[in-house]
Amino acid sequence: MNNELRLDIDKDTAKGQYSNLAVISHTPTEFFIDFALVQPQAVAQVVARIITSPQHAKAFMRSLAENVRKYEDKFGPIAEIPGGQIMPEGPQA
Repeated sequence: MNNELRLDIDKDTAKGQYSNLAVISHTPTEFFIDFALVQPQAVAQVVARIITSPQHAKAFMRSLAENVRKYEDKFGPIAEIPGGQIMPEGPQA
């Protein structure tokens, strides 16, 4: 049995969307992650919204942490955001 996951991606989705801000909120059953683009003197524009289960949000968090560790092992430490800010959280239900 092959456990390899194959992904199909259309041309427009493969181009991706740049985001320099993520706002996270949740309900008892779902997490909402709004990826936004902040530009000087402009209102942040949401470029994508991901809605997922708490279980998938936790798995994503672990996977992202593991990939950041691998990145830093290969390329060196990632600089902190100036001012030590973390990404803002959205309203919680």
